Amino acid sequence: MLHFKKLVFFVCLLTLSMTAMAATVPFGTEKTLAVSLNNIIATTPVPVLTKKQQREVRKQEKLLKKIEKIKAGSKSWIAALLLTWFLGVLGIGRFYLGYTWQGVVQLLTLGGLGIWVLIDFIRIIIKDLQPKDGSYDK
Repeated sequence: MLHFKKLVFFVCLLTLSMTAMAATVPFGTEKTLAVSLNNIIATTPVPVLTKKQQREVRKQEKLLKKIEKIKAGSKSWIAALLLTWFLGVLGIGRFYLGYTWQGVVQLLTLGGLGIWVLIDFIRIIIKDLQPKDGSYDK
């Protein structure tokens, strides 16, 4: 992996230097510079991963996908429904869905004396009230 990073850095550096030289080189010599750059890239060995390294890369990719899913803050529809029904007067359903200020207002007004809780419960059932950062888990 370290060799690959060095290779990418070298190619970027070479491309930048070729571009800078192309600005100062007389017209018509750009083709020669491009051909020499292609020869350098073509002769550079591409690193080959072993089977063990390939398995490790796949494992890391799966872990990264799981982390991205957790980071996205995916929410459960059932959890939102149950939290709103049982603890909606305290605004817990709104806190869970990411609507912090509305949760605070529900907490202070006891869920709009229960009316707001009922409206939220119905909106969650018909999936009109979605999490702030996206949608529910599938």
